Amino acid sequence: MDFTECYGDTVSSVAAAARSGCRKRVRRLIKRGFSVDCRDNRGWNALHEAAAAGSKECVQDILAAAGGKKAGSSHGGSAYVNSLTHEGESACYLAAQRGHLAVVRLLLKAHSNINQLTNDLSCPLYAAADGGHKEVVELLVSKGAEVNRSHTASCWTCLHQAVYKGHSEIVRVLVNVCNLEALDDHKISPLFVAAQYGQQECLEILVNAGADVSTQAADLATPLLIASQEGHKACVDFLLDHGADPNVACSHDWPQLPIHAAAEFGHIGVLRRLISVTDRACDRGDGTVSPLYVAVDKHQSKSVEMLLKEGYSPDAQDCTHILGIRSPLSFALCRTSNKPYSESVQLLVAAGASLSEEDWIYALATDKTDLLQLILEHRWIPRPETLTRDCSVPHRRGKTVLKLQELRELLCVALNQEHFAACWLPLLLKAGLEPSLLLQPHMMEQADGEVLNYLLEFVNWSNLSPALKHILDRRRAEKTWEPCPYFDAIPCLSHICRLQVRSVLGPDLLMRTDVVQQLPVPSPLHGFLQFRDVPEASYTHSPPSSPLSNRIQQYRSTHQHRHVL
Repeated sequence: MDFTECYGDTVSSVAAAARSGCRKRVRRLIKRGFSVDCRDNRGWNALHEAAAAGSKECVQDILAAAGGKKAGSSHGGSAYVNSLTHEGESACYLAAQRGHLAVVRLLLKAHSNINQLTNDLSCPLYAAADGGHKEVVELLVSKGAEVNRSHTASCWTCLHQAVYKGHSEIVRVLVNVCNLEALDDHKISPLFVAAQYGQQECLEILVNAGADVSTQAADLATPLLIASQEGHKACVDFLLDHGADPNVACSHDWPQLPIHAAAEFGHIGVLRRLISVTDRACDRGDGTVSPLYVAVDKHQSKSVEMLLKEGYSPDAQDCTHILGIRSPLSFALCRTSNKPYSESVQLLVAAGASLSEEDWIYALATDKTDLLQLILEHRWIPRPETLTRDCSVPHRRGKTVLKLQELRELLCVALNQEHFAACWLPLLLKAGLEPSLLLQPHMMEQADGEVLNYLLEFVNWSNLSPALKHILDRRRAEKTWEPCPYFDAIPCLSHICRLQVRSVLGPDLLMRTDVVQQLPVPSPLHGFLQFRDVPEASYTHSPPSSPLSNRIQQYRSTHQHRHVL
């Protein structure tokens, strides 16, 4: 029931006069015999009204009328001074809440219960601290008010509340008498509250008074973690400068650190400071989680950018057993699979993140080529003969060269995604992929006719193996493939020549650099040598109705590895 609204027709005459602070009227009504104890709909009597109004004189007269010649001298007077509203508020509480120092002093002299709790477990000291009434707080403390009692449903002390409100002068008073390590129902200390709400001055007072900067809440969160989460850089700096440990695990679920909180919420200034002091074991260490993961999860591209710039690995560690996530890139891809690829994906690819089989599925199992184009913008497809399983991966022209395993998985996915080959095949061949790697039985059997013709334009079609020629003959007979007219003839000398040039230079250099412009041949031949005269196949199929994530799951369960390298 709501007892906060006052109905005018329920207020007694004395209470109405006391509310206005009119001492003469109060005295006149009392002398005429009007009661000082009539209550309104909120349970307020005349004393409550006078105390809330801050009228010391009216309080004196009302107490005298209620308790005889000496206010509070009788049992009846003492009961009256401690009478409560329907909300459990005493006159002392109402005066303290509003900062009426003289009234509080008078009520205490009349034996008001200094520690009387309201229905919501507040008290005069808690109310004064909440309202920022320093002198009232000092008076109540000097008169013996209980300073460490828990109040409200969250079990905060007066110190918690003063810190929360940022009443630094009251905090200076309370730190001398309160338990600095008092905990609420979540084991949160006043210092934790200061860090959480960015109350830097209160934080400094508490630390200088000896409060523990390394306290941990019930969920293991530290003041440094919560300040990092909320972006209070001044508090973060102060805590670090006064011994807060940035490498304490702050979660029961996984080893979360303050750096994770800063990355998750995109507080770049805080993140920059924490990068300099956080143990780099969290970057790739077993049993840890790179802050890249949480930055990707919350689409905090600025955090991703800073972490990569400061040397955090784009591959991080495999967190399958901790978070169910294999890598930051796979996480970023699955978070944006049905949208334009996020800035986090772009940053990770540009930083050289390793590409897994699943990552290639996102690039190839679709009629959209934006991701594949992004990858090829930053990655170099090498000639297979230049790779060995144990060699270090070089950089070419500022781009990371695909590792042997990445190339294997690219081909494996490509040969299982022939449905979309019209989309990805031109990009891969123009990026320097050796076309003979795709001349596999599965591709010859399943590829669309236009796709097959496009692929054959990049090879000597007269030198195909008998097995592949047999597949082509069968498809022609079944009318599932209509070859280009000249495929029945011996390749012309110009085509043989450009295949030889491609073989000597390497498809990667020929297709992706300006080396062809340096050859001593007429300029009209430059485009021919780079196969620019070959028309691309058109993608005419309707995209599969199932989401890409479902197609990935289907691929995992049905595909066969095709060892082509």
